Amino acid sequence: MPASLLEIVDRGDGDIVLQRSDDDSEPLVIIRFSDEAREYMKDNGLEVAKAMLEAGIQAAAVTSHRSESEVEVEALPETPRVLH
Repeated sequence: MPASLLEIVDRGDGDIVLQRSDDDSEPLVIIRFSDEAREYMKDNGLEVAKAMLEAGIQAAAVTSHRSESEVEVEALPETPRVLH
């Protein structure tokens, strides 16, 4: 994939998106906080979304640098996992 500049945008409708700044394509990531979460975070939703995106990018970089021999293959759980 060619390198492009990315931007984090608060759409003002409760959605915060990660998108390419050089075109109008579909956002790469959409973060939507519940009303309860937005109330808890007050005006810090954009900062929380930025931290979430940075952590995700770091995790993806670490994962992509692992060789296939280091990655354990596990059966998918029958129910969705919840991480806290």
